[in-house]
Amino acid sequence: MRQPDTEDRDSATGDPKSPTGAVTIIGGGLAGCEAAWQVAQAGHPVRLFEMRPQRGTEAHRTGDLAELVCSNSFRNASLDTAVGLLKEEMRQLGSLILQVADRTAVPAGAALAVDRDRFAAGVTAAVGAHRNISVIREELTSIPHGVVIVATGPLTSAAFSHCLQTHLGQRHLYFYDAIAPIVSVESIDRTIAFSASRYGKGGEDYLNCPLSRDEYYAFVDAVLAAEKVPTRDFEQCVYFEGCMPIEELARRGRDTLAFGPMRPVGLIDPRTGRRPFAVVQLRQDDAAATLYNLVGFQTKMTHPSQRRVLRMIPGLARAEFVRLGSLHRNTFINSPAVLRSTLQLRNSDDIFLAGQLVGVEGYVESAATGLLAGLNAVHRLAGQALLVPPATTSLGSLIAYVTDRVRRDFQPMNANYGLFPPVKGGERGQERRRKMAARALHDARQWAAAHGLSAPTAPGECTEKVASH
Repeated sequence: MRQPDTEDRDSATGDPKSPTGAVTIIGGGLAGCEAAWQVAQAGHPVRLFEMRPQRGTEAHRTGDLAELVCSNSFRNASLDTAVGLLKEEMRQLGSLILQVADRTAVPAGAALAVDRDRFAAGVTAAVGAHRNISVIREELTSIPHGVVIVATGPLTSAAFSHCLQTHLGQRHLYFYDAIAPIVSVESIDRTIAFSASRYGKGGEDYLNCPLSRDEYYAFVDAVLAAEKVPTRDFEQCVYFEGCMPIEELARRGRDTLAFGPMRPVGLIDPRTGRRPFAVVQLRQDDAAATLYNLVGFQTKMTHPSQRRVLRMIPGLARAEFVRLGSLHRNTFINSPAVLRSTLQLRNSDDIFLAGQLVGVEGYVESAATGLLAGLNAVHRLAGQALLVPPATTSLGSLIAYVTDRVRRDFQPMNANYGLFPPVKGGERGQERRRKMAARALHDARQWAAAHGLSAPTAPGECTEKVASH
């Protein structure tokens, strides 16, 4: 990739200068790549800085853009969930991330899951091939002049984190995130593990390892007693509920896991014809179906403890672990205090923030904020009024949450229907969610049309380059 010449660099910091009329995007994750795509598709030059592989992180393993370091799932794909609705809103706006995800999908029941390697390769190829995007493999230590989108993610480097703190005038907040293990399919005992989805939704897309009552409680006791990766004394350990390590769940009560990731509802063990007491689900992690990850089994157990304890699960006695679970610190900012609903900093018209850094949680939510930041960067360059999606939409409700100045004790959030304004009528449950979804899609279409934001292509048809990967 092209490296800036000496004359293109700031004499004080040594970092590259931002060319007139270009948008600089810092971070090549989901949010950064989505933002770059939106700006480039609008005809503006983009410089996308990604520090990997020059400088690695504690969680990434490749130099690919948009590498998925945790789950391979983009979660539920139905409109019964706000994240499923958010996907549809993003497709309406021509999201690159959703186009590639749709093309690299693997069976996952009612969820959208991808082959993580093919997905990252597809995004990397599409971004790298775009005539308006220059990918620069370099770590920045300062924010250049001009229009900039900061999407450095939860693993922001120490040097850039210090720079960002200076701009924000305050320290970051943070929580801990844990990664689930992955096993090879040939090491799973298929005489015990059976294929099924809960309540048959999606067919037989998951492998299920059933546990009896005694096996479950022996497993929980082993999890609680296992050696854990220590937390540094000066760090406050705060976990996001959606990525809670299994040992933290187990500490809340011996039955918590059975009502969480190990809930057996909607599953029948074909060996007994009955519902098991608990179950561990494994989800396909690659297109060839050679790798499976343990769903909801994020963990901070040490590696030797993981091998011992997880092999207690029926069907995994001889499990070959391709990747063991791990723990890392995720950084996010106090967005309500420093961020406008346009994703601009309150103290700078030219600096936008996007991705998990702003306190949204999840792949889809991160990419969605990158999409909005990219659109608003285009409007900023054109001197046009910036965009704020309707609060009745999934994207708009999420943006309203992370930028609400009244909010105190801010914590990261997934898209969820609890963030939406109420709908008229006394409906509850699924009917209420359907009504919210219908309203959101209508308002999203109206908003997109009013601002000329209709997707230029159907989902999955962005470029031949993406299609080939």
